[in-house]
Amino acid sequence: MYDVIIIGGGPCGLAAGIEASKAGLSHLILEKGSLTESIRRYPKMMRFFSTAENIEIGGIPFPIAGVKANRTEALQYYRKVAGYFNLNFKLFTEVKHVTRYAGQAPNGPELFTVFTNNDKTYQARKIILATGYFDKPRWLQIPGEDLPHVTHYYDEPFQYSYTNVVIVGASNSAVEAALELYRADAHVTIVHRAEDFRKTVKYWLVPDVKNRVKEGKIHTKFSTCITRIEPGKVGTTNLQTGEEGELPADFVLILTGYIPDADLLKECGVTLDPETQVPTYDRETFETNVPGMYVCGTVMAGVYTEKVFIENGREHAKAIIDHITGKPVRKVAELIDRI
Repeated sequence: MYDVIIIGGGPCGLAAGIEASKAGLSHLILEKGSLTESIRRYPKMMRFFSTAENIEIGGIPFPIAGVKANRTEALQYYRKVAGYFNLNFKLFTEVKHVTRYAGQAPNGPELFTVFTNNDKTYQARKIILATGYFDKPRWLQIPGEDLPHVTHYYDEPFQYSYTNVVIVGASNSAVEAALELYRADAHVTIVHRAEDFRKTVKYWLVPDVKNRVKEGKIHTKFSTCITRIEPGKVGTTNLQTGEEGELPADFVLILTGYIPDADLLKECGVTLDPETQVPTYDRETFETNVPGMYVCGTVMAGVYTEKVFIENGREHAKAIIDHITGKPVRKVAELIDRI
């Protein structure tokens, strides 16, 4: 019997474990992959938008030579912080669903049983859902999307050298991939439904990608959607003129973002807004419609994943543990629009 079980071993899940430990609560972190699995699967040369101090957890400084950490630095930092606080976790353990039995806990009003993929169960008085969103890509739902040369994830550019690559999307991940691929001698075409790149693209990437487009080194098809994917090519439709066309495509990278695992939330009894997929939760305590069950980090964002990052998601843990321990709940600041 644990005081708290935390589902998800990313930075926000680790922050919840740290706060639980500081409050003297027994805890267990269940993670379906490796520690900070989503960061491990980020592009290998990715650099964070946030400065290093804004993704620190547990009050442990994050010293780096520059201002913004890269993927490797973050993986090393979070691993060391988890070890420093001696966090209790079980890795490669996927949670299937959670059942609540009201009034049956030996020393409290609730008892949760967590069912996992390895036929083991774990029990706790409180549950914190910190599962993030990186496991569930946004599918286009078009023919050919499941072909072997199509992926919703990008890791590094060198396998794509001297090939035709179509990138769907125009946000940070798409722009970063396009720039890396162009510099690895791939022929890159960006296809996007809107008329320009997303306004949320990292400010230092904007002049780089726009200059490469102006020079003709990266090609774009704005106001355009992909209608089908076939071996060696994709079909397109211009959303303004209705004109149909084709693009050569040895590989297709669909980098249109990710969403939280709505199925797992529903399996845990959490209700979701049918349009936004935002779970029902208290804006101060982060407790869901299931008493004793909380959401922490980007899992609470629904389709608005750009609204919650490590830098504000890590703060949710403090408010949650305050509420669990009966202390005055520390206020979590809303995220300010980034410049």
